[in-house]
Parts: sequence; C-alpha cells; structure tokens
Amino acid sequence: MFHSRLGCSSISFRHQDLPTALRTIAGLGFAEIDLGALPGVCDHVPYELDADAVSAVASDVAASGLRVRSVNGDIGDLNAVLDAGRQAERDRHLDALLTLTAKTGAKALVLPCGALSHEPVRSLEKDLDTVAAQLIRAAERAAEFGVELWTESLHFLRFCWNLERAELLAQRLAGSGVGIVMDFSHIVAAGEDPLEYLARHEGRIAHVHLRDAAPGNINLSIGNGQADFAAGLRGLAGQGYTGHFSLELETRDVTHDERPAAAAKAASFITDLI
Repeated sequence: MFHSRLGCSSISFRHQDLPTALRTIAGLGFAEIDLGALPGVCDHVPYELDADAVSAVASDVAASGLRVRSVNGDIGDLNAVLDAGRQAERDRHLDALLTLTAKTGAKALVLPCGALSHEPVRSLEKDLDTVAAQLIRAAERAAEFGVELWTESLHFLRFCWNLERAELLAQRLAGSGVGIVMDFSHIVAAGEDPLEYLARHEGRIAHVHLRDAAPGNINLSIGNGQADFAAGLRGLAGQGYTGHFSLELETRDVTHDERPAAAAKAASFITDLI
C-alpha cells in the first residue's frame, strides 16, 4: 500500500507496548520499522538489556512479520569523558544493542550525536573529537556483528544541534563507515534549511527520518509544520539517494486515538513524493 522504501518507527506508537505497536504498524500496511530503543523516549526495548530481554524483543519482532531497518538506541552521552570502568560499562551496553540489531535482522544501529545539551563538556572542538571517536569505536564493533553504525545528526536537542556542528562532526567521520541519519524535523526546528543540509552532506546520508516541525518545535504531524518534504525528497533523489525513509511521528498535535489515521495519511503523502 505504501512505498517499499517507507517504514514507520515504533516510536510513533510509543504509548503502546511493543507487541501492540507492532500490530498497529502492520495493520496500517507498513512492512518495515525502525525499532525505538531510547530510554525516556520509547521503552519498547528495555534499558537493562540482558540476553533474555534481547531474545524477548527479537521474538516479538519476528512474530509481527515486520522487517527492521534500524534500531534507534542510546549508550549515553558520547561527549562525556569516561574512565576505564565507565567505558567498559558503555561497551557492554553497546554489545547488547548490537546483539539485538543483528538478531532482528536490522541493517544498522543508530546512536545520537552527543549529549542532550548544546553546551560542551570541555570545548566545542574537543567534544566533537570525543563524539566522533566514540562513534567510530562503535562502528568498528558493529562491523564484528555484521551490521552498520549510523548517527542522527543534526539533532535539535543534542550536542550537534545545528548545521555547523553537524557538518563538523560529518567531517570527522569521513571515511569511517559511520552513516548519517537525516531528520527533517530537527533541521527545521533548528531554523536550518534541509536543502543546505543536503548540500553539506552529499553522499553521506544512510537513512531519513520524517516528521514535521517549526522553529523550536519538533513534534508536529506531517503537514502541520514548515518542512518542505517535496523539495527535500527531490533533493535526495537528485543526489542519487537510494536508502529508506521512516515516519518517526512522535507528535503532540494529535491524540493517541487519532495517531493511526495520521500515520496512514502521512505515509500516503510521502509515498506520492518518493
């Protein structure tokens, strides 16, 4: 019913438990998901991710019949300065998320572009170096699991929140194998232009999140904000982008009862543009 390259993030139905959210997404006609594993945002994947939890989540996904494009996770503030013990703890959490990514058949694990703060821990340059080093370290580990590592950058709420910082991070990641996830809502919320973002990230984009926004507000349904999806998708196609798209409708302008119909409407609109 919808374009084969268009999926729906489980974050769109974070108010439901995972099996219910998967049934809702499949019932709308989607064949693919991004799996939300973001503490405090979406609890579909437990933060304490032991072997039993990994198996339980993978089993729920397998039973749904849905493909998984990516697991959207978090292993902590990537610009934090860690001692050996905290780094080992982070590495254990990373391995659990990578195990889940591989077991669900996902192409990649997605990690954030730094802490939930625009302020540096040490300095802009040092923090960008630290974030890049942590992402490259994670990508090297991901390769051992047979999956890719992507980062969502820019992200309006995170350290790399604007076009300048996103570009500086992308430069540090060049040649590392770390893919970039583009999110229309975060670009628009930051007051930036998606077409300028594309110009600065040509050839680097691995995946695209879709949600509408206005400056300062990332939580709008598609059509209720200022994102020019038609121009953005034309720009992606013009660059030869052949990756996938995911509706990440963590919106605040519809009720939970209205959310399935809003997702279907957005999917139909985006399908016509791809």
